[in-house]
Amino acid sequence: MNLTFLGLGVMGYPMAGHLAKHHDVTVYNRTASKAEGWAKEHGGAHAPTPREAAEGADIVLACVGNDDDLRAVTTGPDGAFAGMTDGALFVDHTTVSAGVTRELYDAAKAKGLNFVDAPISGGQAGAENGQLSIMCGGDQDAYDRAEPVMQIYAKLCRRIGESGAGQTTKMCNQIAIAGLVQGLSEALHFAQKAGLDGAAVVEVISQGAAGSWQMSNRTKTMLDDHYDHGFAVDWMRKDLSICLATANDIGASLPVTALVDQFYKDVQKMGGGRWDTSSLLKRLRD
Repeated sequence: MNLTFLGLGVMGYPMAGHLAKHHDVTVYNRTASKAEGWAKEHGGAHAPTPREAAEGADIVLACVGNDDDLRAVTTGPDGAFAGMTDGALFVDHTTVSAGVTRELYDAAKAKGLNFVDAPISGGQAGAENGQLSIMCGGDQDAYDRAEPVMQIYAKLCRRIGESGAGQTTKMCNQIAIAGLVQGLSEALHFAQKAGLDGAAVVEVISQGAAGSWQMSNRTKTMLDDHYDHGFAVDWMRKDLSICLATANDIGASLPVTALVDQFYKDVQKMGGGRWDTSSLLKRLRD
Protein backbone atom coordinates (compact mmCIF):
# COMPACT_ATOMS: atom_id res chain seq x y z
CA MET A 1 0.00 0.00 0.00
CA ASN A 2 0.90 3.66 -0.21
CA LEU A 3 1.35 4.91 3.36
CA THR A 4 2.12 8.27 4.90
CA PHE A 5 3.68 8.80 8.31
CA LEU A 6 3.52 12.21 10.02
CA GLY A 7 5.91 12.88 12.91
CA LEU A 8 9.37 11.39 13.23
CA GLY A 9 10.15 11.65 16.92
CA VAL A 10 11.68 8.92 19.04
CA MET A 11 8.59 6.77 18.44
CA GLY A 12 7.54 7.74 14.92
CA TYR A 13 10.97 7.46 13.30
CA PRO A 14 11.42 3.71 13.96
CA MET A 15 7.71 2.95 13.45
CA ALA A 16 7.84 4.48 9.97
CA GLY A 17 11.02 2.53 9.37
CA HIS A 18 9.26 -0.76 10.10
CA LEU A 19 6.50 0.17 7.65
CA ALA A 20 9.02 0.95 4.92
CA LYS A 21 10.15 -2.67 4.93
CA HIS A 22 6.70 -3.71 3.67
CA HIS A 23 5.06 -0.70 1.98
CA ASP A 24 5.80 2.50 0.08
CA VAL A 25 6.06 5.23 2.73
CA THR A 26 6.11 9.00 2.44
CA VAL A 27 6.99 10.94 5.58
CA TYR A 28 6.50 14.45 6.90
CA ASN A 29 8.20 16.03 9.90
CA ARG A 30 8.03 19.59 11.18
CA THR A 31 11.85 19.68 11.05
CA ALA A 32 12.36 18.89 7.37
CA SER A 33 15.96 17.73 7.76
CA LYS A 34 14.78 14.81 9.87
CA ALA A 35 12.36 13.70 7.15
CA GLU A 36 15.13 13.98 4.58
CA GLY A 37 17.42 11.87 6.77
CA TRP A 38 14.72 9.24 7.27
CA ALA A 39 14.10 9.04 3.50
CA LYS A 40 17.80 8.53 2.85
CA GLU A 41 18.03 5.81 5.49
CA HIS A 42 14.88 3.90 4.55
CA GLY A 43 14.49 4.63 0.86
CA GLY A 44 11.10 6.31 1.17
CA ALA A 45 9.92 9.75 0.13
CA HIS A 46 9.38 12.96 2.09
CA ALA A 47 7.08 15.93 1.56
CA PRO A 48 7.11 19.55 2.77
CA THR A 49 3.54 19.58 4.16
CA PRO A 50 1.15 17.02 5.66
CA ARG A 51 -1.25 17.64 2.76
CA GLU A 52 1.35 16.83 0.13
CA ALA A 53 2.58 13.82 2.09
CA ALA A 54 -0.97 12.44 2.34
CA GLU A 55 -1.86 12.77 -1.35
CA GLY A 56 -2.58 9.34 -2.82
CA ALA A 57 -2.09 7.49 0.47
CA ASP A 58 -4.31 4.56 1.40
CA ILE A 59 -3.56 5.11 5.10
CA VAL A 60 -2.05 8.14 6.82
CA LEU A 61 -0.52 7.51 10.25
CA ALA A 62 0.63 10.11 12.76
CA CYS A 63 2.60 10.27 15.98
CA VAL A 64 3.07 13.88 17.05
CA GLY A 65 3.15 15.74 20.36
CA ASN A 66 -0.22 16.96 21.66
CA ASP A 67 -3.72 18.12 20.75
CA ASP A 68 -2.54 21.27 18.96
CA ASP A 69 0.15 19.39 17.03
CA LEU A 70 -2.42 16.85 15.89
CA ARG A 71 -4.81 19.56 14.72
CA ALA A 72 -1.93 21.24 12.87
CA VAL A 73 -1.09 18.14 10.82
CA THR A 74 -4.71 17.18 10.08
CA THR A 75 -6.77 20.33 9.52
CA GLY A 76 -6.41 23.51 7.50
CA PRO A 77 -5.24 23.99 3.90
CA ASP A 78 -1.93 22.22 4.49
CA GLY A 79 -3.33 19.50 6.77
CA ALA A 80 -3.45 15.85 5.82
CA PHE A 81 -7.24 15.79 5.54
CA ALA A 82 -7.01 18.28 2.64
CA GLY A 83 -4.78 15.90 0.67
CA MET A 84 -6.48 12.58 1.42
CA THR A 85 -8.82 10.98 -1.10
CA ASP A 86 -12.35 9.86 -0.36
CA GLY A 87 -12.41 6.69 1.74
CA ALA A 88 -8.80 6.97 2.91
CA LEU A 89 -7.95 6.16 6.52
CA PHE A 90 -6.19 8.26 9.18
CA VAL A 91 -4.62 6.44 12.15
CA ASP A 92 -3.49 8.57 15.08
CA HIS A 93 -0.83 7.13 17.41
CA THR A 94 -0.46 10.36 19.41
CA THR A 95 -1.55 10.46 23.05
CA VAL A 96 -4.13 13.24 23.06
CA SER A 97 -7.45 14.02 24.70
CA ALA A 98 -10.48 11.96 23.79
CA GLY A 99 -12.16 15.28 23.01
CA VAL A 100 -9.82 16.18 20.16
CA THR A 101 -10.04 12.60 18.92
CA ARG A 102 -13.82 12.78 18.59
CA GLU A 103 -13.55 16.26 17.04
CA LEU A 104 -11.20 14.96 14.34
CA TYR A 105 -13.22 11.77 13.88
CA ASP A 106 -16.23 13.95 13.04
CA ALA A 107 -14.15 16.21 10.78
CA ALA A 108 -12.79 13.19 8.93
CA LYS A 109 -16.26 11.71 8.48
CA ALA A 110 -17.50 15.01 7.06
CA LYS A 111 -14.80 14.75 4.38
CA GLY A 112 -15.55 11.11 3.55
CA LEU A 113 -12.51 9.86 5.47
CA ASN A 114 -12.06 7.29 8.24
CA PHE A 115 -10.33 7.91 11.57
CA VAL A 116 -8.94 5.51 14.19
CA ASP A 117 -7.40 6.64 17.48
CA ALA A 118 -4.56 4.25 18.29
CA PRO A 119 -2.30 5.48 21.11
CA ILE A 120 0.72 3.32 21.87
CA SER A 121 2.59 1.98 24.87
CA GLY A 122 6.00 0.36 25.06
CA GLY A 123 8.40 3.27 24.89
CA GLN A 124 11.24 3.93 22.50
CA ALA A 125 12.52 0.35 22.83
CA GLY A 126 9.08 -0.99 21.91
CA ALA A 127 8.97 1.22 18.83
CA GLU A 128 12.48 0.24 17.74
CA ASN A 129 11.85 -3.48 18.29
CA GLY A 130 8.35 -3.52 16.82
CA GLN A 131 6.85 -4.56 20.15
CA LEU A 132 4.28 -1.88 20.92
CA SER A 133 0.93 -2.32 22.61
CA ILE A 134 -1.74 -0.43 20.66
CA MET A 135 -5.18 0.42 22.06
CA CYS A 136 -7.73 1.57 19.49
CA GLY A 137 -11.03 3.34 19.11
CA GLY A 138 -13.15 3.91 16.02
CA ASP A 139 -15.40 2.12 13.56
CA GLN A 140 -14.86 -1.63 13.30
CA ASP A 141 -14.36 -1.62 9.52
CA ALA A 142 -11.78 1.17 9.76
CA TYR A 143 -9.94 -0.70 12.50
CA ASP A 144 -9.97 -3.88 10.42
CA ARG A 145 -8.21 -2.00 7.60
CA ALA A 146 -5.65 -0.47 9.97
CA GLU A 147 -4.80 -3.55 12.03
CA PRO A 148 -2.58 -5.41 9.49
CA VAL A 149 -0.47 -2.28 9.08
CA MET A 150 -0.18 -1.63 12.82
CA GLN A 151 0.75 -5.26 13.46
CA ILE A 152 4.04 -4.55 11.69
CA TYR A 153 5.29 -2.78 14.83
CA ALA A 154 2.96 -4.22 17.47
CA LYS A 155 3.04 -7.15 19.85
CA LEU A 156 -0.63 -6.52 20.67
CA CYS A 157 -3.21 -4.45 18.84
CA ARG A 158 -6.85 -4.34 19.95
CA ARG A 159 -9.98 -2.28 19.30
CA ILE A 160 -11.50 -1.28 22.64
CA GLY A 161 -14.59 0.55 21.39
CA GLU A 162 -15.92 3.55 19.50
CA SER A 163 -14.02 6.75 18.74
CA GLY A 164 -12.07 7.95 21.78
CA ALA A 165 -11.91 4.53 23.45
CA GLY A 166 -8.27 4.12 22.51
CA GLN A 167 -7.32 7.41 24.11
CA THR A 168 -9.33 6.66 27.24
CA THR A 169 -7.56 3.30 27.53
CA LYS A 170 -4.20 5.06 27.19
CA MET A 171 -5.24 7.22 30.16
CA CYS A 172 -5.73 4.03 32.18
CA ASN A 173 -2.22 3.01 31.12
CA GLN A 174 -0.67 6.26 32.32
CA ILE A 175 -2.63 6.22 35.57
CA ALA A 176 -1.31 2.74 36.33
CA ILE A 177 2.28 3.67 35.41
CA ALA A 178 2.28 6.74 37.65
CA GLY A 179 1.38 4.72 40.73
CA LEU A 180 3.74 1.88 39.84
CA VAL A 181 6.77 4.12 39.34
CA GLN A 182 6.15 5.96 42.60
CA GLY A 183 5.75 2.66 44.45
CA LEU A 184 8.98 1.31 42.96
CA SER A 185 10.81 4.54 43.78
CA GLU A 186 9.69 4.37 47.39
CA ALA A 187 10.68 0.70 47.65
CA LEU A 188 14.19 1.40 46.36
CA HIS A 189 14.52 4.45 48.59
CA PHE A 190 13.39 2.42 51.60
CA ALA A 191 15.82 -0.39 50.76
CA GLN A 192 18.71 2.06 50.59
CA LYS A 193 17.80 3.68 53.91
CA ALA A 194 17.52 0.22 55.48
CA GLY A 195 21.04 -0.65 54.32
CA LEU A 196 19.93 -3.29 51.81
CA ASP A 197 21.32 -4.10 48.37
CA GLY A 198 18.62 -2.67 46.09
CA ALA A 199 19.48 -4.97 43.18
CA ALA A 200 19.28 -8.05 45.40
CA VAL A 201 15.97 -6.89 46.86
CA VAL A 202 14.45 -6.42 43.42
CA GLU A 203 15.80 -9.77 42.19
CA VAL A 204 13.72 -11.43 44.89
CA ILE A 205 10.55 -9.33 44.94
CA SER A 206 10.30 -9.08 41.15
CA GLN A 207 9.50 -12.80 41.05
CA GLY A 208 6.50 -12.34 43.33
CA ALA A 209 3.38 -10.21 43.40
CA ALA A 210 5.39 -6.96 43.29
CA GLY A 211 6.80 -7.69 39.83
CA SER A 212 6.09 -5.26 36.99
CA TRP A 213 7.47 -4.00 33.67
CA GLN A 214 8.83 -0.96 35.47
CA MET A 215 10.66 -3.14 37.97
CA SER A 216 12.14 -5.38 35.28
CA ASN A 217 13.17 -2.58 32.91
CA ARG A 218 13.96 0.43 35.08
CA THR A 219 15.49 -0.82 38.34
CA LYS A 220 19.11 -0.90 37.13
CA THR A 221 19.05 2.61 35.67
CA MET A 222 17.28 3.94 38.76
CA LEU A 223 19.90 2.44 41.07
CA ASP A 224 22.60 3.89 38.80
CA ASP A 225 20.93 7.33 38.97
CA HIS A 226 20.67 7.34 35.18
CA TYR A 227 17.62 8.98 33.62
CA ASP A 228 18.79 10.28 30.24
CA HIS A 229 16.53 7.90 28.29
CA GLY A 230 12.97 6.69 28.01
CA PHE A 231 9.69 8.60 28.32
CA ALA A 232 10.22 12.20 29.42
CA VAL A 233 8.67 13.68 32.55
CA ASP A 234 7.36 16.63 30.49
CA TRP A 235 5.37 14.23 28.31
CA MET A 236 4.13 12.28 31.31
CA ARG A 237 2.80 15.46 32.89
CA LYS A 238 1.05 16.29 29.63
CA ASP A 239 -0.59 12.85 29.69
CA LEU A 240 -1.52 13.05 33.37
CA SER A 241 -3.13 16.46 32.82
CA ILE A 242 -5.39 14.79 30.27
CA CYS A 243 -6.18 12.01 32.74
CA LEU A 244 -7.02 14.43 35.55
CA ALA A 245 -9.15 16.69 33.34
CA THR A 246 -11.07 13.69 32.02
CA ALA A 247 -11.53 12.33 35.54
CA ASN A 248 -13.06 15.65 36.53
CA ASP A 249 -15.44 15.48 33.57
CA ILE A 250 -16.63 11.92 34.24
CA GLY A 251 -16.62 12.03 38.04
CA ALA A 252 -13.71 9.61 38.60
CA SER A 253 -11.45 9.91 41.65
CA LEU A 254 -7.69 9.82 41.01
CA PRO A 255 -6.02 10.86 44.30
CA VAL A 256 -2.76 8.93 43.73
CA THR A 257 -2.46 10.17 40.15
CA ALA A 258 -2.96 13.77 41.27
CA LEU A 259 -0.28 13.35 43.94
CA VAL A 260 2.26 11.75 41.59
CA ASP A 261 1.61 14.49 39.05
CA GLN A 262 2.80 16.98 41.67
CA PHE A 263 5.85 14.81 42.36
CA TYR A 264 6.68 15.02 38.65
CA LYS A 265 6.29 18.79 38.93
CA ASP A 266 8.99 18.67 41.62
CA VAL A 267 11.23 16.74 39.21
CA GLN A 268 10.69 19.41 36.57
CA LYS A 269 11.78 22.06 39.09
CA MET A 270 14.95 20.00 39.61
CA GLY A 271 15.69 20.43 35.89
CA GLY A 272 14.44 16.96 35.01
CA GLY A 273 11.76 17.70 32.44
CA ARG A 274 13.53 15.53 29.87
CA TRP A 275 14.46 12.78 32.34
CA ASP A 276 12.75 9.40 32.20
CA THR A 277 9.63 9.00 34.33
CA SER A 278 11.55 6.69 36.68
CA SER A 279 13.35 9.80 37.96
CA LEU A 280 10.81 9.96 40.78
CA LEU A 281 13.49 8.15 42.78
CA LYS A 282 15.89 11.08 42.31
CA ARG A 283 13.33 13.33 43.97
CA LEU A 284 13.44 11.12 47.06
CA ARG A 285 17.23 10.96 47.10
CA ASP A 286 17.96 14.66 46.59
